[in-house]
Amino acid sequence: MATAGASPASSEPADLKVDRYIARLYRSGLAVPPERYRAWALETLARVIPHDGALWGSGSATQGRFYTRTVVGLPEEFPAQLEATLPMNPLFPRIMANLERPVDMASVLSDEEFHRSEIYKQVFQPQGIERILSTGHLETRSGLYSLVTLYRKNPDEPFTDQEKDWQRRITYHLFNAASHVFFVHELHRSDRPPGSGAAVVDSSGLFHEAQPRFLDLLETHYPNPERAQALPFPLPEAGSSGLVGGLGIKCEPLGDLFLLHIWTAGPLDRLTVREREVVNAVAQGLSFKQAAKKIGVAPSTVANHLYRVYRKLGVYSRTELAALVHPAEKKI
Repeated sequence: MATAGASPASSEPADLKVDRYIARLYRSGLAVPPERYRAWALETLARVIPHDGALWGSGSATQGRFYTRTVVGLPEEFPAQLEATLPMNPLFPRIMANLERPVDMASVLSDEEFHRSEIYKQVFQPQGIERILSTGHLETRSGLYSLVTLYRKNPDEPFTDQEKDWQRRITYHLFNAASHVFFVHELHRSDRPPGSGAAVVDSSGLFHEAQPRFLDLLETHYPNPERAQALPFPLPEAGSSGLVGGLGIKCEPLGDLFLLHIWTAGPLDRLTVREREVVNAVAQGLSFKQAAKKIGVAPSTVANHLYRVYRKLGVYSRTELAALVHPAEKKI
């Protein structure tokens, strides 16, 4: 990691270096393991804005705690120490009042006031931290709050106005690129329904990550939710799929969290899992006997399921059924 005051690694214009860094955030999404992405981004950021340590936290602004915490150049317990001293931290309310804009601790407290403060004595002094620059971001639709803070140990190396402008430009892309990279990796491993949006929630339904498409669908089907920044319906059982409020929904376990897919429900979403298996087999042109062998049931079972499917969907032939399964193949 570059340290404060370090010379740039190249002679390219500073603004071009910022642009290259932002582009690299997105281009490196598949090259960097998702569990390493945030630390990699902060370490790489040190080549643009030198710092001795950094914190990237994401979580709930209303609850005042981080779901995810990434630190470089600092102890792993550092974010928990910050959360514990939040009521005495004069920087936090200033950050919340100036979202998307970098806030320098030096603009909140003079050096003398900072050194006399309890938070300096309890949290910053033990780490040798003298200069602090923070930028907060709040996604109002999902309630997700993100914070990136850079730390320097040399009191004679304050953050410059140019560096503050760079951080303002960069942090927006940090937050968006991280969410994009997360879903690129997770949805690549997941069986994603067409036209769906995805989100990660905890057991209480609070959002930890959310795609815009997911939020769009929720706002359409649940315009006045009872709980802000949370699912407007009970969390489905992990590994299940079904219907809720006109939406198709699929829930997958993701460690201690849950990956949800939702989409506007269509006729086929009213079918049971077995009925959908029968429909997919028959729509491929398989005979009852061939479909039964593929699914692992008796031909009579396929016939019984298909009869119920016809009644549920209001169709009367395999041609009509195939048109529902593959609407793009319908003749115009």
